[in-house]
Amino acid sequence: MAEVKRELKRSLKTIHLWGIAVGLVISGEYFGWSYGWDKAGTLGFMITSLVIATMYTTFIFSYTELTTSIPHAGGPFAYARRAFGPTGGYIAGMATLIEFVFAPPAIALAIGAYLGVQFPGLDPKHAALGAYLVFMFLNVIGVTIAATFELCVTILAILELLVFMGVVAPGFSWANFAAHGWSGADQFSSASYSGMFAAIPFAIWFFLAIEGAAMAAEEAEDPRKTIPRAYISGILTLVFLAIGVMVFAGGVGDWRQLANINEPLPKAMQMVVGADSGWLHMLVWIGLFGLIASFHGIIMGYSRQIYALGRAGYLPSVLASVNQRFQTPHWAILAGGVVGVAAIYADSVIQLQGMSLTAAIITMSVFGAIVMYIISMASLFKLRRTEPHLDRPYSVPFYPFFPLVALLLALVALVAMIYFNQTIFWIFIGFMAVGYVYFLATRQAREDAPHDEMLQTVGDVVK
Repeated sequence: MAEVKRELKRSLKTIHLWGIAVGLVISGEYFGWSYGWDKAGTLGFMITSLVIATMYTTFIFSYTELTTSIPHAGGPFAYARRAFGPTGGYIAGMATLIEFVFAPPAIALAIGAYLGVQFPGLDPKHAALGAYLVFMFLNVIGVTIAATFELCVTILAILELLVFMGVVAPGFSWANFAAHGWSGADQFSSASYSGMFAAIPFAIWFFLAIEGAAMAAEEAEDPRKTIPRAYISGILTLVFLAIGVMVFAGGVGDWRQLANINEPLPKAMQMVVGADSGWLHMLVWIGLFGLIASFHGIIMGYSRQIYALGRAGYLPSVLASVNQRFQTPHWAILAGGVVGVAAIYADSVIQLQGMSLTAAIITMSVFGAIVMYIISMASLFKLRRTEPHLDRPYSVPFYPFFPLVALLLALVALVAMIYFNQTIFWIFIGFMAVGYVYFLATRQAREDAPHDEMLQTVGDVVK
């Protein structure tokens, strides 16, 4: 029997990784965040977003130390496995998997909503299914093709956001932005705090999944140089775009009309230029590139996480198979797609906390992300202590302040999210528990997995 191929091809340059890092996230500038206005108002959500931007900035500077020291396709799974052993690896791997598998269906539904602006009779779910089929295929046929496509659509998406800001700027009014800005009230009060904490998942959506570029580490030409450049330039790009889009969209009219919808930017532009403007139609069509960039990039991300977990014996080994022709993890790509499509069609039988399906899926994805951020920062501290001589081509500045700020803000975010989203939290715990039962039952698979030096804890003798 022929040996299953388990190596990925190194072909990605800094510009590709920057495109992946920004592209993974940029759909968060197009939709999702406006659900936070419904909770906190424009002013309250601005404060929440700035705090979360601080969390992500300090996190990325810290996370880059891990990605360059341990350039592994498993990303956070690999860092936690090395720091805390098999159980730590499971927690990080499963949390990351939930984050990256549940983000694409939310984005796919937004793609359907944007298309619905042009084709009112189109069912968003059917459009979402079509998006899965197209972009899973594109990911299967080659990482260089996929990454180059990702770079192109990311650049177009950034240009379109800049165009949006320029077109709506003449209609901007601070009075519009500030009206009812504290959870629906004009004045700040103690009730505003509740709204700001409840809005945390949607502020996180502005930046969710930037860490996924680490999962391309085994396909980067020189990960120890290219990843720091990509991450640092990427987070600066995203902070600028997030603040710009939020401020300009909120100031063109009654922002309450933009909360709880999947297409806030076309609706905001419509308030300024009218429904028949060519600018509006351009935004809808080119704006799809922003959604496509994230959708396509996160498929790339979840497939590498599934691939790494399968290779290490945490998931069935068939998921670590690499297509001999294209050198991509084809079964991992398809497996994540099956879960995503199921989530899209699940709202007919499952209702969660009175949320829209998109908001509920976003919240589930964010739970996975926050748990992963916490264990990643804990891994950084642990590895600094247990492996002081580990080769660190990039060291986080202002250690231990930056990782500590990221860790503390992530813990606050997790507590707030549990308080406001208890139903979704228990479903998240259910996924983690079911996965842990599988983890306990498959110890032999991990013992039989190929040796991987990057996963070994100091003094590790058992996989």
